[in-house]
Amino acid sequence: MSEGLRERKKRETRRHIRETAIALFVERGFEHVTIAEVAAVAGVSANTVYNYFETKENLVLPPDEASPQRLADMVRRRRPGEAAVPAVLRTLRGEVRRRDPSLGLTDGFGRVFEMMRAAPTLTARLEDLGRQMTDALAAVLAEETGAAPTAPLPRVVAWQVGALHALVYTEIGRRTALGEEPDTIAAAVLGILDAAEELLGGHILTYAVRKDPQCSE
Repeated sequence: MSEGLRERKKRETRRHIRETAIALFVERGFEHVTIAEVAAVAGVSANTVYNYFETKENLVLPPDEASPQRLADMVRRRRPGEAAVPAVLRTLRGEVRRRDPSLGLTDGFGRVFEMMRAAPTLTARLEDLGRQMTDALAAVLAEETGAAPTAPLPRVVAWQVGALHALVYTEIGRRTALGEEPDTIAAAVLGILDAAEELLGGHILTYAVRKDPQCSE
């Protein structure tokens, strides 16, 4: 029981620090707020902030939420008989429909998105994260299809998926900044995913189908 209470207290402290930091970043700009200021407003020490977040950028993009394995994990978890790209599309549609917080389908995300775009270190972090996601997905596709690590097809497919994933976040941020309601934004994003599926078509939608274990010899 005491261990559970201790862990809950840690989660609450972590959430409080992060919410405080993001509010300050949105109000004054990421580059103009220091860790010491975040700590002071949150009512904790600077060391406490660093105990939960190793870098200032992690306050906005914590590694446990902004994982380089995000797209690769969607493919790893696909169903038997399901191809890689349809699995990603299905997962993204599910996140949009349930208004998953990780997508930023909230009233305040537009200001957060604009703050991130205005901070060079955060935009660089996002670009690097996008490359890492694409590389991780390409590696999984190559491994599961038996292709060489440097084969072009897994990388081409991965970059197509990565570009679509980036477009989803960009569209949510843009529309939120314009003041659109989450339901309206969600409908627009679902339309983008439908258009992408129609445009991709053919071979890419049947690439890397997961074998059904029951059908194996």
